[in-house]
Amino acid sequence: MRHFDKQLFNDKTFIVTGASSGIGRGVAQAIAEVGGRVIALGRNQDRLTETLDQLDGSGHLSLAGDMSSADVAFELVKTARGLANIGIDGIFHSAGIASVKPVRMTKAKHIEDIMGASLLGALGLARAAAARGFFNDGGGSIAFMSSVAGERGQVGMSAYGASRSAISGLVKSLAFELSPQQIRVNSITAGAVETEMHDQISRGMDENSITDYRNKHPLGFGTPQDIANAAVFLLSPASRWVTGTSMLVDGGYMAK
Repeated sequence: MRHFDKQLFNDKTFIVTGASSGIGRGVAQAIAEVGGRVIALGRNQDRLTETLDQLDGSGHLSLAGDMSSADVAFELVKTARGLANIGIDGIFHSAGIASVKPVRMTKAKHIEDIMGASLLGALGLARAAAARGFFNDGGGSIAFMSSVAGERGQVGMSAYGASRSAISGLVKSLAFELSPQQIRVNSITAGAVETEMHDQISRGMDENSITDYRNKHPLGFGTPQDIANAAVFLLSPASRWVTGTSMLVDGGYMAK
């Protein structure tokens, strides 16, 4: 269901990472529904092609690559900017890996995987976006995905929670650093959203645990569209006076 004017993003171009599935794909679809052009980034080209096939409008592009290294993410985002031929109006960073693992079983490789796309990719993206001329005249907006796991303790989510807490620190400092260019920087702190990643985690839980987890969200689990609605707002001129903060979109999880 469309909640915004269908011409909201006419003549505007957005980079969406993690666009091959889940929340990233949902945000790409929402941007296209209101007239935006999407440059979809992700690791799997076939799935990116599936995303493009589902987008309204024309002129959308995709670029496959790994965001788990800051330097590689920098080059990937810079290349995406080159594909656009014009400046970028906004970036939504959704790439990341969620995992449930007790800290006693958490090894270096697991930490690297968790921190990679979520935090290191975000830093590489930020470095590319900070370059003069990356955004169109008049500035733009960057929105990062975060999670309630970075705000509330959960068994088995120490590494993942740490990666999401780090996003909050990045957003605050980056907002100050990029404000002279009129670039806004915010994040979305999400509760449990029903995606492929959510399903993978749920398969490792028994029915009672899943029910208990759902009941912690007064409005139940969310959908990618719930996050996409928030992302469209943060990427749009309606958020022109919003920067350095996180929008809580969690079905009430943090209210208790």
